[in-house]
Amino acid sequence: MELPGFAEEFSTHVKIEGLNPAGSIKLKTAREMILDAEARGRITPGCELIESTSGNLGVALASICAARGYRITLVTDPNVNVRTLRFIKALGAEVVMVDQRDRAGGYLATRIEYIRRRTAADSRLIWLNQYANPVNATAHSIHTVGEILEGFGAPNWLFVGTGTSGTLMGCVRGLREAGASTNIVAVDAVGSVTFGGASGRRWIPGIGTSRVPEIFIDDGSFRKVLVDERDAVRTCRRVAREHGLLLGGSSGSTLAAVAALSDRIAPGSRVLAISPDMGEGYLDTVYNDDWVVERFGAEALAATERRAAEYLPG
Repeated sequence: MELPGFAEEFSTHVKIEGLNPAGSIKLKTAREMILDAEARGRITPGCELIESTSGNLGVALASICAARGYRITLVTDPNVNVRTLRFIKALGAEVVMVDQRDRAGGYLATRIEYIRRRTAADSRLIWLNQYANPVNATAHSIHTVGEILEGFGAPNWLFVGTGTSGTLMGCVRGLREAGASTNIVAVDAVGSVTFGGASGRRWIPGIGTSRVPEIFIDDGSFRKVLVDERDAVRTCRRVAREHGLLLGGSSGSTLAAVAALSDRIAPGSRVLAISPDMGEGYLDTVYNDDWVVERFGAEALAATERRAAEYLPG
């Protein structure tokens, strides 16, 4: 979908993944990880799956497990959207909520430590581990890149939000294997440690980590941008009011990065940003004035984002 006028010198498009059956791009990851585990014989009758999630992967896994008759426990944290949490529970998954922040100020290490304790104590628990599972990236090198090339063609620029880094790593591999000369930009949140920056408190799920995912490989083949969460909020609201499109929080980060690097993008370029989910699950957060003011101050309510993100060359 094109966002006319988002940038003056080039066309900006979003690949909307929120229309997938489970509501996000994570359906591809969940499906491929389960199929791979089944093919390898890791998932057997009587076993139970366990996974760490900030929300979207949990919905996707819960949906697939319900359809295939698997039990699953999903470990999440207070940043999960209320709507997403209800969705997961409605699909029959067990939910464990950790509430102790790790040393980096996030919850990821706490969630993973909980899973390590559980799997050590119960051999029936199967941890697919999206942070270290190479199938996470493979799902996107096959499906996400395939969809882009078939439906859009090779973009001049591709902006990808970075959480587990599965989408990023898959897109890097898939586009390079296809011979595309696309400039790929990895987008992360200020306060995330994936790109080597200082850790800090973050509020928007689906982007950023408090520990570097094992599948993340910084080989210099893509650019890196850090975006302040206030700019993500501003951009989400700008897109809603100017384009009538309600996108999820990490999509705001990705599009804020497009705006921040606009002076580096050649006129006439075709720019594509991946939007992992829609904004309905963020009505109580990103699109809620009280929530925004409490966390970021009143200035974050501005509808348009114009401040530059922190650019990391590479």
